[in-house]
Amino acid sequence: MTSIAIVGAGPGMGLAIARTFGSQGFDVALISRNREKLDGLVGTLSAEGITAAAFPADVLDHDALTQALKDAAARFGGIDVLEYSPLAVESTVLATPAESDPSHIQREIEVQLYGAMAATKAVLPAMREAGTGTLLYTTGAGSLDPLPLVGNVNAAAAALRNWVVNLHKELDGTGIQAAHIAIDVALGGVSIDPTLKAATPEAVSSVYWELHTTKRDQGEIVYRG
Repeated sequence: MTSIAIVGAGPGMGLAIARTFGSQGFDVALISRNREKLDGLVGTLSAEGITAAAFPADVLDHDALTQALKDAAARFGGIDVLEYSPLAVESTVLATPAESDPSHIQREIEVQLYGAMAATKAVLPAMREAGTGTLLYTTGAGSLDPLPLVGNVNAAAAALRNWVVNLHKELDGTGIQAAHIAIDVALGGVSIDPTLKAATPEAVSSVYWELHTTKRDQGEIVYRG
């Protein structure tokens, strides 16, 4: 069987990606901090005939995140696809570039970049051994075209984008795909930028499947609807 681990799984993009891959026969490992929410997602997917399991972990706790991914690999016989997109809106302090101090950006760096690095290190050795695998990382389009209101979040997202695009180059020829997805739409019509077009998570999730299957030479896709 093939499997995908979704780090930062939630009822929006995480669930949509789980459904997209699950409908193609993938087992789904769901990772986030809240066990209750994860169990709800597992129930939803199971009712749709998709095999899924919850592995609670906080991306700020690298040991716990690594163990969750190891447990998922043991449960499903390996991890073929990693998708990384944690989002903690309720605990995120937004700051413009002029208002930001190092602490505003440091926390976002820890969530977006350092967590991604820890997750990658947990799954990449097995992918290298197998000679195949897919690593997908999600940010908003502010990683390319920043918006002052979320300057600290954009700075960290840009750091993650840079690291992922570089990882894609490093892994060229190994059979392992690494790619960055920048979402430049208002998911569910909700956004702090009123100029963005609205799109559903289900529409965006097709991009992830394409990167895993037919666009493995691309290190980045900006989704604009």
